Amino acid sequence: MLDYTSVQELCSEAEKRGLTISQVVLEDQAQQMERTQEDIFAEMERRLTVMEEAVQAGLNPDLRSTSGLTGGDSAKLMDYAQTGGLTGSFFNRAMARGMAVAEYNGAMGKIVAAPTAGSCGILPGTVVSLLQEGKCSRKEAVMALFTAGGIGMVIAQKASIAGAQGGCQAECGSASAMAAAALVELGGGSPTQAGHACAIALKNQMGLVCDPVAGLVEVPCIKRNISGIAIAFSAAELALAGIDSKIPVDECIQAMKQVGDSMPCALKETALGGLAATPTGYFLLKKESNQRKFQE
Repeated sequence: MLDYTSVQELCSEAEKRGLTISQVVLEDQAQQMERTQEDIFAEMERRLTVMEEAVQAGLNPDLRSTSGLTGGDSAKLMDYAQTGGLTGSFFNRAMARGMAVAEYNGAMGKIVAAPTAGSCGILPGTVVSLLQEGKCSRKEAVMALFTAGGIGMVIAQKASIAGAQGGCQAECGSASAMAAAALVELGGGSPTQAGHACAIALKNQMGLVCDPVAGLVEVPCIKRNISGIAIAFSAAELALAGIDSKIPVDECIQAMKQVGDSMPCALKETALGGLAATPTGYFLLKKESNQRKFQE
């Protein structure tokens, strides 16, 4: 059985046996939970379905969060995608899907916390996009989520996936790393390349703080999901091109933990620093507080 304390362990085990990371994780989880692989696969497919439903619901142009701070932007982005934009229609639609899920979360919709609610749009923006754009099969998409899950379990054990403990690097950074590894597998890359993609994604969000305006998982969280999607795609493309991370993935995870441990509390979900402490941040906090009092 795997102990999920090293991404290299996952990659090496998969390479040694001529399997994908997802196949290794699925087999291991079935063994550890004493359930059939078919049962575990079906459970993961239900999570994929929840992601798809959240994308659809979040694209409603009339959707708004309880605070009124967010909602409706994913619909604008999906409309904009029809123009092709600067980076092409596919990428804009991928960003729109990720934003839709994050906005739906802000409106108290049902999402998959992968690995957290604050970073819930990154896997849908990547894996679900490939599925809905016909770039992979449903089975492949489900299996890719096992790869993402395996990476996430290692990060959770060796560092953190909580903004309150490690900053947003632990949430959006971890989700982006998980997605990058999943994308490499979907792109036909090797387990070793998936590890490099994970490392590249982590490096590019190292030090990202958690500074939710008004203490809500909306601003700047939702737009950070979009940047996480961009980093996941770029990290995967680099790895698939044969570009390695000079710093091994497990060392990147350890570095992320050290950075998170050294962050002041003001930058770890307390809304006391960063963007939350700007004049506009304080204004929105006051506005939200007054709104809550009025509703009471």
